[in-house]
Amino acid sequence: MEEQWIQIGRLYRTRGLRGELTGELDSQKPGREDTLKELTLEREGHRRLVRVEEIWRHGGRPVFKFEGIDSINDAEPLEGSVILAPESDVVQPDEGEYSHAALVGSQVVADQTGVAIGVVQEVEEYGGPPLLKVQTADGREVLIPFAREICKTIDAAAKVIRVELPEGLLELQ
Repeated sequence: MEEQWIQIGRLYRTRGLRGELTGELDSQKPGREDTLKELTLEREGHRRLVRVEEIWRHGGRPVFKFEGIDSINDAEPLEGSVILAPESDVVQPDEGEYSHAALVGSQVVADQTGVAIGVVQEVEEYGGPPLLKVQTADGREVLIPFAREICKTIDAAAKVIRVELPEGLLELQ
């Protein structure tokens, strides 16, 4: 049986002239990047297998260097790629932690009323708590902080997140 590939992060843009790319990993585990050896990058429906030469951190973000990607021209086509790893290499979150992939596709529901707010499209991180990027039924995008004070119940298996939103949050965006 063919092994499944699981999204573990994404690449953003090139950095420097040696073919390096900045990115993000969906794991908060220290040293997670040290275990990554072979990955698949996916962009616009096309996949490419790459070997990791080096991953180091700059400004809190991982910087990826792949074998055979040695210039900015080599790296540019990889910008915006999703990083996939074999399911056997995916680190399982600890109790009370959730992978970004497990949250994507979850229905976000108002805890008190049971009214559906929308569906998680992706999880974004900018240095504070992660933000759930939620698409509402009317097509708007709202950002909801993934914090215990707001996300009261998370059922990753059922793909349901029950939230208690601060007043006015939905009107901000």
